[in-house]
Amino acid sequence: MKFRIGQIVPSSNVTMETEIPAIFRSRETILPERFTFHSSRMRMKKVTKEELEAMDAMSLKCAQELSDAHVDVMGYACLVAIMSMGRGYHCVSEVNLHQETVANDFPTPIVTSAGALINGLKVLGAKQISIITPYMRPLTDMVVDYIEHQGIKVKESIALEIPDNLEVAAQNPLNLLEIYKQLDLTDVDVLVVSACVQMPSLEAIDLIQAECGIPVTSAAVCTTFEMMKKLGIEAKSAIGGELLSGKY
Repeated sequence: MKFRIGQIVPSSNVTMETEIPAIFRSRETILPERFTFHSSRMRMKKVTKEELEAMDAMSLKCAQELSDAHVDVMGYACLVAIMSMGRGYHCVSEVNLHQETVANDFPTPIVTSAGALINGLKVLGAKQISIITPYMRPLTDMVVDYIEHQGIKVKESIALEIPDNLEVAAQNPLNLLEIYKQLDLTDVDVLVVSACVQMPSLEAIDLIQAECGIPVTSAAVCTTFEMMKKLGIEAKSAIGGELLSGKY
């Protein structure tokens, strides 16, 4: 069976269309389903609250365009854009985007990376986490507040403070092998090595998990996991922390 994966992507995001397909392609090596990938873009260059809010307003048009392609699931690929709109906004966004697909006569399941991260952490049974983000400190604090409002304590957060979105994408994921060591992981249930779908981390996740001994995940991994759940297929892959430790 073949599925069409739709992604609503910031115009400057070049990671979501590499990491999510990589996880699905890895799944293809162990399970029979096959996938194609289709994107629609929203303008955004600098990761500021103002640009994020303007970008979010374009998401409905993107949902319409992807609905024209009859994709089987849509992923909104900007965690901080959702979280910057206020506590719990992923629920509002998911309803609004779904309504666009209903109005276009092709109702489609919606995943937001913000909601997917929350759901993934709950699947892992996380009560307390630590996170690494590329955002400026005020946006990182906003992400922390958003996660804690969902009932998950954030022990520590690292903000790499990179405002340019293409510079975020240019980060070497293997640098995370050293960056995460700045965190005290005592009593931490899960480490989120990239609370951002633009900052690459996929190559580092399994290495860090083997090294630190606790579950390690990212916004991209959680988004893929949630997409697979929405498709009604086994949420499994050969990479990405074994896709939330194989839990489904």
